[in-house]
Amino acid sequence: MQAKMIPAQEHEVEQPRQNGHDILASRDFIMRMSWDDFRLVRAICTTGSLTGAADALGVNHSTVFRRLANLEALIGVKLFERHRSGYTPTPPAEEMLAISERWSDDVAALGRLLMGCSHSPSGELRITTSDTLLLHLLTPLFAGFRAEYPNIQLEILLANQPLNLSKRDADVAIRATDNPPETLVGRRLSAMAWAVYGRRADFDGSSPGEADLAQCNWLTMSDHFGAMKAVRYVHAAAASGRLVYRVNSVLGLAEAVEAGIGIGPLPCFIADTKPGLRRLTPPDPEFSTSLWLLTHPDLRRSVRVRAFLDYIAAEITRLRPFLEGESIAGQDDRGASAPSGFPGPSRLAGAQLVEDMASDDVHLL
Repeated sequence: MQAKMIPAQEHEVEQPRQNGHDILASRDFIMRMSWDDFRLVRAICTTGSLTGAADALGVNHSTVFRRLANLEALIGVKLFERHRSGYTPTPPAEEMLAISERWSDDVAALGRLLMGCSHSPSGELRITTSDTLLLHLLTPLFAGFRAEYPNIQLEILLANQPLNLSKRDADVAIRATDNPPETLVGRRLSAMAWAVYGRRADFDGSSPGEADLAQCNWLTMSDHFGAMKAVRYVHAAAASGRLVYRVNSVLGLAEAVEAGIGIGPLPCFIADTKPGLRRLTPPDPEFSTSLWLLTHPDLRRSVRVRAFLDYIAAEITRLRPFLEGESIAGQDDRGASAPSGFPGPSRLAGAQLVEDMASDDVHLL
């Protein structure tokens, strides 16, 4: 007699219970959760998908799927609603997200505290700045700092938008801005002058007036930078139909002026080092921005941060006439050269050193 085949019963996974308030208070499951569980939930909340979370965590999709299923089974609570548009967090997941963010902030604060306990300048420093400042001002200064402090490693993060110094995205920010973040401390090191420049070959031997300049082809930054004073000036100064070129990069703008596309406002510390350019107007104080050296309040007592702040402040103070577009000996407004010894930093000594940032000159932002 043939045995009757009975289909194997599929293992049924108990669905997570929706009401997790009592379960979330259970000490047993809390003791079994790890920081990785919170990171998982945070990644899914942030990206809205398992694929995005996998990319953020550096694992594959199936790993995220399995870890989420195991976590929901552990706590007995559904953490996400699954929709075609993505994963939407339930209230328990939102609470886990809030806890993970507080936890991340506390870990960052501990890192800043430990960083300040070092007694010798060593370790890694993350510096954020713009590509313009790095290429035309800061690289030689960083080289000089590394020569003086060989046990400090620098990581340079180029970003035109501010990074979060509270979360240790960076330790120090060097920014050209008139509105530094209120959560940071630092000091204004210098003004950064701008003037109108043109290609020397087009203006050598002539002194064009305001009316003559208005009829030239003009270049400016793109509309994204419309709040800049220099951009507003171009719109007012250029005759109708003479605004012929926009670009969203200061470096690109300088290259375009040098190529002869037209005239436009440029930072003096960039344009004055280009032999092919000539100043067509004196530096206008209305165009200038401020150069700030900034850090998080918890980091300003760190030995390596302190060493970096003091060094860079001293070097930029030495270069202040250059940054502010002042006349340099032997030059007129038809062209200028970089200060003696630049690029290539040299330390100031004694009374020439900029005041310590811990003094009353500190700007508490």
